[in-house]
Amino acid sequence: MGFLSYMKEEFQVIKERDPAIKSPLEVFLYPSFRVMLSYRRAHKQYLKGHFFRARLISQRAVRKTGIEIHPGAVIGKGFFIDHGSGVIIGETSVVGDNVTLYQGVTLGGTGKETGKRHPTIGDNVMISAGAKIIGSFTVGENSKIGAGSVVLEEVPPNCTVVGVPGRIVKRDNVRIPRSDMNQCDLPNPVQEDIDVLQGENAELTNRVLELERTVKELGKRMTEREQRTVL
Repeated sequence: MGFLSYMKEEFQVIKERDPAIKSPLEVFLYPSFRVMLSYRRAHKQYLKGHFFRARLISQRAVRKTGIEIHPGAVIGKGFFIDHGSGVIIGETSVVGDNVTLYQGVTLGGTGKETGKRHPTIGDNVMISAGAKIIGSFTVGENSKIGAGSVVLEEVPPNCTVVGVPGRIVKRDNVRIPRSDMNQCDLPNPVQEDIDVLQGENAELTNRVLELERTVKELGKRMTEREQRTVL
């Protein structure tokens, strides 16, 4: 693919996903566009075994864009990073086609594995701001990862994941358990658990108070002789 064709493709991708862009020339100002140019060069060097040269290109791109993509990562077509600052993509990451990442996203490893140690992201996945995908597993196609989520295990296709650790709250367009969601309007499973615990605690407290009242009433009815017998 020639540079002009690549630029046209990138413009269409950015135009579809970022309403702020107004003209094709603005593509040159996007960190996502600039870092992907560097990544494509670095990846070619990496595949040829020129590892130092590949890392040199990628590290220069990090200083310019704030986005760190290891040259060993495999990234498909239609990839877009909105804003991009703080994004990290590890060496053995595999990213499918038409994937969107927001700022602060990490595709990382646990640090204890060898070989394939970073996640595989399926086609048409959206990973929202600040989300961390940690480990060697797959995030299925057409899935959404909510902002600030920490995903530590495999995600099936067509799912929405939120929370720390990440939980599936929507699957195959069926809500689990509530609300139609976008990047910002997501349920809070941690708060839901806290609400359940508070309700159970209140119910337990009421039972204890009721038992205390019952014991006091029984004590008043007992005669002194019955009390001494009990003692």
